[in-house]
Amino acid sequence: MVIKTFPAVLRRRGCLFFAATIILIPFTVFILIVGPDLKIEQNLSQKLAECQMRVQYLEAMYRTKQEDVSILSQYLGLTAANSNTSDNNSVLSNFNSVLESLSPESKAIIKNLTMSSQQRFSSSLRLPTAYHFLPHLLDDPASSLKPAYLQSKGRTGVSIVLGIPTVKRDKQSYLLSTLDNLITNMDEEEANDTMIVVFIGETDLDYVTEIAKQIQQRFQEYCDNGLIEIISPPASYYPDWNKLRVTLNDPIERVKWRSKQNLDFAFLMAYSQIKGTFYVQLEDDILSKRGYITIMKRFAVAKTIKQDHDPWFLIDFCMLGFIGKMFKSAELPYLITFFQMFYNDKPVDWLLDHLISTKVCNWDKDMKHCKTEKAKLWIHYKPSLFQHIGMTSSLKGKVQKLKDRQFGKIPAFYPHKNNPAAQVRTQIMPYKSYTLNKAYTGESFFWGLLPQSGDYLEFIFNQPTVIKKYLFRSGNHEHPSDRFYNTTVEVLPDQLSEESIVWQQYNTTTDGYLIIGGFNAFGIAEGNVDSRMGKLRELRLHVHSESENWVILSEIFLQDDKTTS
Repeated sequence: MVIKTFPAVLRRRGCLFFAATIILIPFTVFILIVGPDLKIEQNLSQKLAECQMRVQYLEAMYRTKQEDVSILSQYLGLTAANSNTSDNNSVLSNFNSVLESLSPESKAIIKNLTMSSQQRFSSSLRLPTAYHFLPHLLDDPASSLKPAYLQSKGRTGVSIVLGIPTVKRDKQSYLLSTLDNLITNMDEEEANDTMIVVFIGETDLDYVTEIAKQIQQRFQEYCDNGLIEIISPPASYYPDWNKLRVTLNDPIERVKWRSKQNLDFAFLMAYSQIKGTFYVQLEDDILSKRGYITIMKRFAVAKTIKQDHDPWFLIDFCMLGFIGKMFKSAELPYLITFFQMFYNDKPVDWLLDHLISTKVCNWDKDMKHCKTEKAKLWIHYKPSLFQHIGMTSSLKGKVQKLKDRQFGKIPAFYPHKNNPAAQVRTQIMPYKSYTLNKAYTGESFFWGLLPQSGDYLEFIFNQPTVIKKYLFRSGNHEHPSDRFYNTTVEVLPDQLSEESIVWQQYNTTTDGYLIIGGFNAFGIAEGNVDSRMGKLRELRLHVHSESENWVILSEIFLQDDKTTS
């Protein structure tokens, strides 16, 4: 039996410890070095995918310019070919002078596309255009593809374009509330990298102008900075609806409705194609989730990174109809042409499904294989980012109570837990535990019974505070009519003299408050507080007329020097 001495055991353990140290230290260093590198690699992959999308978008724009040059060269060449002998030299001379006035790049493109007149046009193929599928456009070629109404600030190069078609409805219109919801759920950075194109699918210019005026009045800031653009088609864009073929055994009114919808989508997509990298089709009666722009962009870029061999064609951010469908702008021509070809045959969502089936389904394989292949091109994002809220379809007599179950529960209120410390009070009786104090601290929403003229909701700051911005949102999705009507926002400055210039620029109340804003038709009061007012002792809401409804405050946000959101 061998008895090991204590020093021997220590020496052995010391050797093991030394060996472990030799192994672990390099491994630890490797982890510390490689860990950040992996994160950097992921960021680089994301940036690369974004660049790929941008390049694809720019290539599509370049192809568009090439088409323009091709059409110009054909026109000039055809003119030369058809000229009388006596005029031919003059035409060719003019053509050459036009070439000389162009940049070297444009000159090279035209010379590559244009050959000597008659030889050029006797051998060239003439590919189909929109005029082949929609021959009625030739009745007014100068205007049939130009917007009859256009309100634009020329914004381009954004990441995401949201397309919203809208038409006249017999009953309630949700357009303005939809726009309000979409903009509210963007932050400033997202809004600067987005465009909303509202397509008013009517040819009555008086009606179009009235709707555009409502949008501009409600969203003046966003029309001015280019976030919102408004277009409408000319009457010559549409065919004679009485000459449509009856298909799918549908009533003629339904055939007209779905045929027009196909053409509306094609026009909207064609206009939006050059505006941004991605295009998302929406409807005019939806709700969105906060941060939806960033979520969509990140998801699309992530899928682009992973799908080198099977690039996606469509990402579905809503399970219903044609809502929340994202496409790469560079690939919109596939849809536009397909809709033009078969606009009279089937509904737009059917055509979308048929297009993707045509791209990947094999007649020699079963439906299971087809479904698997389609899933590679048609990606579904869950949970849904958009919910349908409309009850009445634009097709007269059609009621649709469609809801996306993947959207989840719509929040009844939007909490802000960092509002400046204040004492709150109101004469309006709360319903159950839905108190004003809980709404102010972000625990719940305020729900009050029948506001009366002269009622106040007061926010008395614990110490005088500089308020930069305010937002009060009344009503919610379950009780949209429980809003504040004829209600103003008023402030009481701490040390502002009544003789100051600022005091003279605002209307005042009999008890010395300055009126700085009020609730709009959507039940929202928001704005910036004039910095010259300095610190405020109090901010309050002042009800000026009796209401037939209860009232809900679903969001209260006061931004001071410390508050950011």
